[in-house]
Amino acid sequence: METLLQQKVDHLPQSPGVYQFKDKNNQVLYVGKAKRLRNRVRSYFRKSGDYDGRIRVMISKIEDVEVIVTDSEAEALILENNLIKKHHPRYNIMYRDDKSYPYICLTLDERPRVYPTRTVERDGSKYFGPYDHVGHMRRMLETIRKTFGLCTCAVTPKMVDRSKGVPRWHSCFEDYLQNCSGDWDIEVYQAAMENVERMLNGKTEELVSRLKDEMQIASDALEFEQAARIRDSIESVLKYNRKMKMVADKKVNRDLFALAVDEDIKEACGVLFKIREGKLIGKFHRFLKNIEDSTKGEMLQSFMEDYYTGQFAGAIPDEVYVSHELPDPDPLVEYLWQQLGRKVPLHEPKIGEKKQFINMALSNARLILGERKLEKEQAKRERIPQAVKDLKEFLHLQRLPRRIECFDISNIQGSDQVGSMVTFVDAKPKKSEYKKFHIKTVKGADDYASMQEVVERRCRHVMREGLQGPDLIVIDGGKGQLNAVLNVLEEINYKKHSEIIGLAKRLEEVFLPGKQNPVMIPKTSPALKLLQRVRDEAHRFAITFHKKKRSGRTIQTELTKINGVGDKTASVLLKEFGSVKKIASAELSELQKVSGPKTGQLIFNYFRDSEKES
Repeated sequence: METLLQQKVDHLPQSPGVYQFKDKNNQVLYVGKAKRLRNRVRSYFRKSGDYDGRIRVMISKIEDVEVIVTDSEAEALILENNLIKKHHPRYNIMYRDDKSYPYICLTLDERPRVYPTRTVERDGSKYFGPYDHVGHMRRMLETIRKTFGLCTCAVTPKMVDRSKGVPRWHSCFEDYLQNCSGDWDIEVYQAAMENVERMLNGKTEELVSRLKDEMQIASDALEFEQAARIRDSIESVLKYNRKMKMVADKKVNRDLFALAVDEDIKEACGVLFKIREGKLIGKFHRFLKNIEDSTKGEMLQSFMEDYYTGQFAGAIPDEVYVSHELPDPDPLVEYLWQQLGRKVPLHEPKIGEKKQFINMALSNARLILGERKLEKEQAKRERIPQAVKDLKEFLHLQRLPRRIECFDISNIQGSDQVGSMVTFVDAKPKKSEYKKFHIKTVKGADDYASMQEVVERRCRHVMREGLQGPDLIVIDGGKGQLNAVLNVLEEINYKKHSEIIGLAKRLEEVFLPGKQNPVMIPKTSPALKLLQRVRDEAHRFAITFHKKKRSGRTIQTELTKINGVGDKTASVLLKEFGSVKKIASAELSELQKVSGPKTGQLIFNYFRDSEKES
């Protein structure tokens, strides 16, 4: 640690607060909270520290530390989460909101609005949900409308019928236009919104009790019409209540937190079950990233702290249960105590009903993570590399060349002639679909005819078997090779299945069918680099196959010169000893063990006689 930074750390206070590590550009690397700032910050710079991977890299970048002292750990927790949301530090656990689920929004206005949304804004509004099914959300909104006479439509300028000046949801205005809540006295309106928030928080029994008191007051005052409206409101709430799923025998208010991790995608999923008055009123989940070097307990604690200090929290429950032990629960416990006004038990259940609920939450977390993994794999499959897009543009192709097959021929003075085909999918080699070809119909060194044979065999096989053909065929060679292949593709009526080009190595010219002049792709273009990789891989694969065939033929010839040794015996010997040289120097007993007494003696005598002659 640099001397100036060391001095700064040594003089930090032993007080609760928040620390921010910064790099040389004054960018915030990491935000953390501590019960004793000096001890916590010092721990990062100890040589004996057991940090690894990502955190070690972060420590190497620290040039400065800034601290903010707070009066309590609970204050530090709130400040920490606010600073994380403000700076998005690279080395903090970060969250990905799943905004595909519906929420009910309660705006932060003098006359708050309540309406459905799928877009969560950090504007101070309260969001209730997410609802796992849009029907559940609509049932809640309908109950609010019938109970309190409030408009719950998500009205925007796009939804207004300009000819009539009202939203397109006519049913809403038919029900409430005569008694618009916008004309209510502000005290009445705000009282109604307080009851709405109680209902959204699942406090339906408390709400029904309050409404019954109001109905009794109206009845005693001989305001029977008002009492009848409140009676209908009570019935609406009770009807909604009967449809809610009871999950606990006791009418408890409880939050259940669980967390699952997927090492393959390096993400975790935190899940919350909100139980109010014994009913499961909602589920909430978020994905956690930057989780390397973090334990499940640390991740779960981070998820919980972010939730309770954020805009989704709602009412604090009477008790909280978790799937994993939290490493430092004190700040969160203190914060919940401050919010509720009494201590909130926080436990990891081991047996019984609560453990069953936690297991159910864990199952949900694993299921959601599995879906997330499938989404990422699908996105990866559908992601098209820029090189593929550029190649289409430069060559004016009709389709994206996502699947490319490249052909090459290899021989030495016409002997042991072979062909190769390599396959690239989305700019990456797919080696399981490489093909080798023994040239069968061409005698001598005729690259044009050999290329025709190889491409024709491949294309006929594709058509015959109904296989997936390439978007683009690349021929290693210039205009001559390209035209030769075009002729054979015309004969077998394959040209309509794939586009085709020739790539000449001397100047990296690309030849197109029917074009006199080649296309010159810029040397620095990813498109040209892709073509070069494809061509070079086809050449490497062909050369490797050619060498193997030539070597095999030479070795087999040497062994099969021996009377009584055929191809099969030669192959067995080579597999066992690895080379002709080792066979020649092997002991008689070793040879006889592999090839039998008689054949072993023949081989042994052959190589010993050869040594005498030399």
